Amino acid sequence: MSLTLPQREDRTKGIIKLAVLAVGGQGGGVLTNWITDLAQRAGWHVQSTSVAGVAQRTGATIYYVEMAPKDPSRQDDLPVMALSPSPGDVDILIAAELAEAGRAVLRGFVTPDRTVLIASSHRMLAVSEKIVPGDGRADSETVLKRTSEAARRTIQFDMEALARQAGSVISASLFGALAGSGELPFPRKAFEETIRAGGRGTEASLAAFALAYDRAAGTAGATAAVPGPAPVRGGVSGPGALMERWTSLAQRAAALPAPVQEMAKPGLAKVVDFLDPAYGAEYLDRVERVAAEDAETEGWVFSREAAKYIANAMVYDDIIRVADLKTRSARAARVRDEVELGEGQILTTTEYFHPRMEEVCGALPVRLGAAIEARPRLMRTLNRVVDRGRRIRTDGIVGFGILWVIGGLRRWRRSLLRHKVEGQHLEEWLARADEARRADYALGVEVLKCRRLIKGYSDTHQRGLSKFDRVLSCLEPLRGRSDAADWIRRLREAALADADGVALDGAIRTVRSFTEEPGKSTG
Repeated sequence: MSLTLPQREDRTKGIIKLAVLAVGGQGGGVLTNWITDLAQRAGWHVQSTSVAGVAQRTGATIYYVEMAPKDPSRQDDLPVMALSPSPGDVDILIAAELAEAGRAVLRGFVTPDRTVLIASSHRMLAVSEKIVPGDGRADSETVLKRTSEAARRTIQFDMEALARQAGSVISASLFGALAGSGELPFPRKAFEETIRAGGRGTEASLAAFALAYDRAAGTAGATAAVPGPAPVRGGVSGPGALMERWTSLAQRAAALPAPVQEMAKPGLAKVVDFLDPAYGAEYLDRVERVAAEDAETEGWVFSREAAKYIANAMVYDDIIRVADLKTRSARAARVRDEVELGEGQILTTTEYFHPRMEEVCGALPVRLGAAIEARPRLMRTLNRVVDRGRRIRTDGIVGFGILWVIGGLRRWRRSLLRHKVEGQHLEEWLARADEARRADYALGVEVLKCRRLIKGYSDTHQRGLSKFDRVLSCLEPLRGRSDAADWIRRLREAALADADGVALDGAIRTVRSFTEEPGKSTG
């Protein structure tokens, strides 16, 4: 005898489960509130929760929404809904950034039989990507491919770009993409009314919403939805005497071989901005000297790389440079735009500085700075006072004035210790590259590219300089080998692979294993 139980009605069938993954500052809370308000206006049951995460950026938060239409015959029922998403049980996944979409796939929130993935294809680099001395960016194409394979349906485009185009934030674009997807049974008008009910930045939000809606719904071409490259702002301008000197320098740069011009023109602008037109003339003198000894048969590769890295070497970061950049009006305008400063609002800015005594000596006249550096005990004593972090408010006259005065020291740069040291290092590096080029063209190019290792300010600069010296210390043992250029390239890539230099240590040991005489101690 078998007992057949009456089949119970599946009360979860009408529940829509939606998760939003957003990095701090992207408006994930605003988007979730809009979605919740949208469902409430439609008379649905809805519940939203958020789980703050400690991610590798500023903290990624998972916002979770469950919604279901009310049963007309059971209006007073209050369904019990989940507080967080479960792997394999999400209908719509919204990711405010591409890497968050990838992490959602890895966590099982996106499944090919159920989930619709709505994700912005732009990137916000994680700390793990930024700390790599070289290019530590993850491969976006791989993430795009994997997320497309994992979802039932995928809607991916640069929603951050659309938001900027409309003067809004990405939450509005994500809301528009959700509406345009057609995955929620609410009309476009209901979405727009929800935005209007917010009462702040309504017009800009609606504009971003419309752009994303059209793109997701397929009612607008790609060229219409995606903004083109930012227009190039006006050319160089200034007093007549300076413009004459600039024009003369620009003509010299234009006379260089075409491949070299590609680097020399922006390099010249960078160098002149750093100091003055005379410094730009010094830059061109070096580039022209290199180009005169290069050959067209080699494609001017050596000269092109020299034009790039000479400019980088001449524009070094020091206290003066940092202070100059932080007090420029263009930077203040950019900060105001980024924080979307409203009318009547006041912006307060705090700059963080942590110079060491070495940076202070570099900003002193040559003889004075060298005399202090030559006294280790004095350096240690002064460093106890200098080597500490400082926060300077630049929205006031005192803080801004301090940095403005420091930045103004640029006009005396040629008489300062750091400038002398950088100039000597630059000439020694160029001489080594040129010597290598004469025997092995490819090796000379790789020596030039090693300048990429030197960057930044204070401790960062010191670490880069140390790696540069260690890589080029292998130049002499490798000289004469057919694979010398390849090994210098490998050493440089190893130096760029991690901040601690572990990969470089291993690469140097490998080079020593086949270049040193058997039985010779490596120290």
